[in-house]
Amino acid sequence: MCGICGYVGRKSFADITLEQLKAMNDTMVHRGPDDSGEEIYEMSGGYFVGFAQRRLSILDLSELGHQPMHSVNKRVTVIYNGEIYNFKGLKEELSDYPFRSNCDTEVIIAAYLKWGADCVKRFNGMVAIALYDRDSGEVWLFRDRIGKKPLYYWKQEEGIVFASELKPIMSCPGFAKEIRQEVLPRYLFQQYINAPDSIFRDVYKVEPGSVLHFQAGKITTWKYWDIKEVYRRQSADPVKSYEEAKEGLKELLKKSVAARMIADVPLGSFLSGGYDSSLVTAIAQEHAETPVKTFSIGFHEEKYNEAGYARKVAEYLGTDHTEMYIDEQAMFDMVDSIGQYYDEPFADSSEIATMLVSRLARESVTVALSGDGGDEFFCGYNIYENVRQAQKLDMLGAMVHGICHLPGLKQAKLEDRLPFRVRVIAGNREKESQTQFGAGNYLIRAKAMVKDIWSAGQGTSTEKLQPLPIHYLIESAYGVKDWQIRRMLLDMDTYLPGDILCKVDRASMKYSLEARCPILDTNVMEYSYRILHEHKYAGGDKKHILKDIAYDYIPKELLERPKVGFGVPLDKWLRGPLREQLLDYSSYEYLDRQGIFDASYTSDMIRSYIKTGDAGPATGANYSKLTWSFFVFQQWYQHYCK
Repeated sequence: MCGICGYVGRKSFADITLEQLKAMNDTMVHRGPDDSGEEIYEMSGGYFVGFAQRRLSILDLSELGHQPMHSVNKRVTVIYNGEIYNFKGLKEELSDYPFRSNCDTEVIIAAYLKWGADCVKRFNGMVAIALYDRDSGEVWLFRDRIGKKPLYYWKQEEGIVFASELKPIMSCPGFAKEIRQEVLPRYLFQQYINAPDSIFRDVYKVEPGSVLHFQAGKITTWKYWDIKEVYRRQSADPVKSYEEAKEGLKELLKKSVAARMIADVPLGSFLSGGYDSSLVTAIAQEHAETPVKTFSIGFHEEKYNEAGYARKVAEYLGTDHTEMYIDEQAMFDMVDSIGQYYDEPFADSSEIATMLVSRLARESVTVALSGDGGDEFFCGYNIYENVRQAQKLDMLGAMVHGICHLPGLKQAKLEDRLPFRVRVIAGNREKESQTQFGAGNYLIRAKAMVKDIWSAGQGTSTEKLQPLPIHYLIESAYGVKDWQIRRMLLDMDTYLPGDILCKVDRASMKYSLEARCPILDTNVMEYSYRILHEHKYAGGDKKHILKDIAYDYIPKELLERPKVGFGVPLDKWLRGPLREQLLDYSSYEYLDRQGIFDASYTSDMIRSYIKTGDAGPATGANYSKLTWSFFVFQQWYQHYCK
């Protein structure tokens, strides 16, 4: 587990010194406090390669795990962030290579020398890899299948600069922090920026399951693992028997957890008391020789507090449990660090709870197991029930929409006067985003807040750059008629890597803690596509098969309860202790100078929100999340762009 950064290119890249590369690398000291390494190599054709890494030592704590790491014959150099959980099996397959260490980094080198770039298909884990092949003059970037580990790159005419976070890129000589305004409406609405896009112009994320190849100035990218293709292949070979599916999934989960318990440092588990974390913890305890260290946080507000449930599960399993109760002030104190550690705008407020539990765990362990992925792969979110209902009502919604747009009625704006829920169903006519329905006024406001986007230096001054669609207009690509399944696949493609996994990575790495997610094991993910959907969503019972496995370890009465989730009092904060800061960020004068947002519209909208607050459930007029997205952006902007 580490942070990596570097570059490949010529001309201006020749001027990047080793000291400058080290300075870039040191912006990620939190990702790797145990060791660091920086090296620069000269290639043929006037190209230069710079590799740097910050190390959080997990496997082989000796100097033999130092990076950049070179092959015995010096042909290959690699830097890498993550863990390869099947590295021991791969090492046996590669026994003809003269290994010097016991870490998985050296397995990457041996695998590449034997199988070339296809070696990434054999890795089961969370990885962001940079590899330099001196013989061929190639530089490779690899990212894991589901996007657990981040990997950015700044694309220039002369080459690329890459890094685990934006901080090293922002610190690179010559980098101009030009905001890409086209992504802002989507960010304001979605609260994160999904791959391949980033907040800066000419900076991109390597997409999950993708390879970037650089040779002689030419950059190519492709996917080696794609959710759409894997789902089609696996679902065509279903496991029809429920018992067979359950036992197959259970065995894979046991293997996945066991593989993620391999570490040369203390290991524990996040435990919320919910199904996913409880199941992961139960399997871990089954494999452990001593009580597993578990961690949970509690809230004094009862409606958000799950600590009691977690404690009961811990007591039943016999774990070494630690809990910490926090108050609103403790959560509020985390707000100022969001812009620093989430180094591009990120507004999922549950990041605060994730940072708090990561801080607690790091006091005792260096590695923590997590239950992430259970909701997306096994149908756990409440939105999936809403999506199923929306599909049932779609034809009726189309009829209402058609009637409301008849001559005379359209002018009367009849649709706007319908009850909120009816209006949402009636207006949900975009075929490429039918599972992403919501209030249309949120979309309108998210677009209107951003200043007109002008294309600099292209044609006339009236030529505009088009903002990205706020919704992901890709649903037909999944080839699935069932809206519920389609939305799950969409979430795996977007929300899971862009929001959930980004949240966990930054929150855990803030405290130099490695988070491992057994449910996101390659074999578990691919097997889940073979499980019939009716076994995941059984008569309205979400995550049915996963719950059933959990009951094999933990009594049903300890787990069965409504999903609580975590909520930050955004409306209270934004209109209370953050009010003056929000007013400063949204003043006409500030916005006019900044030149990113529509000064008049945004200033008026924020002031109206501060005055009235959220309107309540099922009104379509709760703007605290949109305002929070704006606030987080401005906080980030103040930290990095002023």
